Amino acid sequence: MYKNKKIIAIIPARGGSKGIPKKNIKLIAGKQLIAWTIDQVKCSKYIDQVYVSTDDNEIETTSMELGAQIIRRPDEISGDTASTESALIHASNELQNDFDYMCLFQCTSPIRYSKQIDDAIEQMFEEKADSLLTTYKNDSFLWTKEGKSINYDFKNRPRRQDKEWEFVENGSFYIFKKEILENEKNRLGGKISIYEMPKWMSFEIDESFDFEIVEFLMKNKFIKSNFEDKKNKIKMILFDVDGVFTDGSVYQDEKGNETVKFSRIDGKGIELIRNEKIIGVISAENSEIVKKRMEKLRIKEIHLGIKNKLQTYEEIKNKYNLKDEEICFCGDDIQDIPVLEKVGFSACPKNARKEVKAICNYISEYEGGNGFVRDLCDILK
Repeated sequence: MYKNKKIIAIIPARGGSKGIPKKNIKLIAGKQLIAWTIDQVKCSKYIDQVYVSTDDNEIETTSMELGAQIIRRPDEISGDTASTESALIHASNELQNDFDYMCLFQCTSPIRYSKQIDDAIEQMFEEKADSLLTTYKNDSFLWTKEGKSINYDFKNRPRRQDKEWEFVENGSFYIFKKEILENEKNRLGGKISIYEMPKWMSFEIDESFDFEIVEFLMKNKFIKSNFEDKKNKIKMILFDVDGVFTDGSVYQDEKGNETVKFSRIDGKGIELIRNEKIIGVISAENSEIVKKRMEKLRIKEIHLGIKNKLQTYEEIKNKYNLKDEEICFCGDDIQDIPVLEKVGFSACPKNARKEVKAICNYISEYEGGNGFVRDLCDILK
């Protein structure tokens, strides 16, 4: 709780989308669209509970897997003409108004940082505001269709740096007191605070082409900038083995002898980074082949046959007196999730489980056993 106030998040996500079928669970930059928002909200320091308001079974299942709670929305407020306010009021009633502040997040605006959510909450409290909306600064000279200038005098055109610009509502998220929703039946009211975001973070997905634009921004600007600060803190990299150093396959001869394939390219990545970072592996498998390969790569911490990876992770962390934010863990399957959720930087290969992709900071374009380890080493060195 922030300042002894209960703050909840509501993410409306209808199943019906005529423009883009199954839009809210469509993959974008390696994750389902709704996963980006759920993950961002869950990482907020101040939001106490996360709810998804939906009428769709698939969205409900996906959201629950991602750690959100569900408010089932009735059909009468789930159609194309239903207002967002109707979903908010319904959610408030379902929760018996058990909150002080509600935050509305639109998953069609997935480009936002968790820190911005926390900064906006702090700003709202500092300004003693009743509600808040996110915006970007307008930098355009506006005209009506009838040829009349709106926000400047064209006869005395100001320099752009001298003009006092307006703010454009970008729809990323809103924060409001319970009383505002109850009394105004609206997400905004009372004293309204304006939280400014960069223009490039203000694109909203409505049509198929928007998906392409937003995905480009996420891959080439948002994801990189989001983990740039995180990766600079990393002192240790820990890897799972199966599905990470290997493609998950096991080769067996006619005598029952098993072997696995490793990538020399991945091995070169370890060689290039092992003098800069502490390297380790934590694997459930207890294989002599894996042990010999890790020893050949001169990996410092080798932990095989581990059933409780989180416990081993904590032991390694304490051994080197490191903080979670100083450690990267790479995994690909659901048993890796407890560690992936704990570390400061989480990564997975292209062919990881969808539950893993949903929580990772970095999703490689390479598959396990086929360049993923080298890709990560190149990023973190």
